[in-house]
Amino acid sequence: MQLRYRFRLYPKGPQRAALAKTFGCARVVFNDALRAREDARAAGLPYVAQGQLSKALTASKKTPERAWLNEVSAVVLQQSLRDLDAAYRHFFDGLQGKRPRVNVPRMKSRKTSRHSVRFTTGAFKVTDGGKLRLAKIGEVRVRWSRALPSVAVIKDSAGRYFGSFTVNSSPDEALPPVSSEVGIDLGLTHFAVLSNGEKITPPLPSW
Repeated sequence: MQLRYRFRLYPKGPQRAALAKTFGCARVVFNDALRAREDARAAGLPYVAQGQLSKALTASKKTPERAWLNEVSAVVLQQSLRDLDAAYRHFFDGLQGKRPRVNVPRMKSRKTSRHSVRFTTGAFKVTDGGKLRLAKIGEVRVRWSRALPSVAVIKDSAGRYFGSFTVNSSPDEALPPVSSEVGIDLGLTHFAVLSNGEKITPPLPSW
């Protein structure tokens, strides 16, 4: 089981510019990989595996046209490929009835109001001062109390930045079993009547 925690981030001006560049590079990598798969399908060629896309990404970073991809974290770019893989997996699983149907992966637009990139272990670190250090971004002040394997940085339509952290939780951490159960019936004469016979009076207004 995975739990997700979201914290507000306040990047400074240069960090905002670096994040904007990271968002853009991740979008380009996602779209390049999606285009490669669509072109292969249109040409009747085999499905392009993630390993092939990763090699193509490494090669493209050595060309003048895509050399600027080196200015952002390589981890973020590889995660963008994994996100595309996950989108395809969800699409195919929907077709097979394994999960609710979703649309086929589509190109990401630079005009969207919400952007997200993911930094996995090694690309981010919690400093002793309680800051979040992101690869090729810098440090953002934030506090938490548990180890976090990955963080997604999100910019919403209001221009706010958030860090979304995912942690793994074992089934053993579930709530302990209860010794009894009770049903609740909402009514008119009483606010609620429990299945054990207890009657709850309505709360008094505060005004």
